[in-house]
Amino acid sequence: MEIWTNIVALCNQYLFNMQLTDILDIAIIAYLVYRLLGLVRSTNSERLLRGVLIVLLALLLSSFFQLRSLEFVLRMLMEWGVLALIILFQPEIRRILEQVGGSRFSFLKIFNKEQQLGDIEHAITVTVEACGDMSKSRTGALIVFERKNALDEVLRSGTKLDAEPSPELLKNIFFVKAPMHDGALIMREGRVLGAGCMLPLSRNVNLSRDLGMRHRAGIGMSENSDAVVVLVSEETGSISVAVGGMLKRHLTTETLRMLLYNELLPKDDETKEEKKPSLLRDVRNILKPKKDDDRHA
Repeated sequence: MEIWTNIVALCNQYLFNMQLTDILDIAIIAYLVYRLLGLVRSTNSERLLRGVLIVLLALLLSSFFQLRSLEFVLRMLMEWGVLALIILFQPEIRRILEQVGGSRFSFLKIFNKEQQLGDIEHAITVTVEACGDMSKSRTGALIVFERKNALDEVLRSGTKLDAEPSPELLKNIFFVKAPMHDGALIMREGRVLGAGCMLPLSRNVNLSRDLGMRHRAGIGMSENSDAVVVLVSEETGSISVAVGGMLKRHLTTETLRMLLYNELLPKDDETKEEKKPSLLRDVRNILKPKKDDDRHA
């Protein structure tokens, strides 16, 4: 008990002697670590970071148990570790710098939030009109709306565009003789960022055999991210939407419009939640029990 009393006394003394700048310093570091973990979790580098942590743990254990040879090898590895990490995490580092330069962090988006919502609403209208026309002409289409999970790796597999969407642009991209008609079109915040992109195929063995590669790629994209994927069948002209690994088929243009509005535009309760600290909201979402949804095509 005396030890715990001394520890509590030292902690109280340290907290009493802390200045406002110290608290601000700790808060900034905590926020940067939180954002870094969020970036790692939204990409495929989580396993890579886990491997780096295992190497660091092995180095500490080899030093503690005096394993000289293993410690020497790991120390030599760590000397080149900084350069190796820069090379391995080059896409993530570039993405962070692009986000800073492009003002994509949430606290920098406050002033242009209404403009972004207007751009997304315009993209929905354009997509619905284009999909209606392509459904009549039975032109295959695969349109991916990015949400929280960034799709930079998918974008690198296609052709970058960065253009304002229009029905003519979408129909020209998916025209059967166009060079990018076989791939997927990626939209981010109401703009067309790329086309001709390759998507991961679904691993769900229970999918209907009537579904072709385009639909399997759309479902696979929705399984590996939180993206909303709009598909138009080349054989039947049917319009479908894939969300969370589930495919909703044979949609009318009005149903497509309503579904995209519900999935892409924030509701009133979500807008209120955005005013709360993002860290507290994410912790609450993690602790919230999730319902087991049946995933089927």
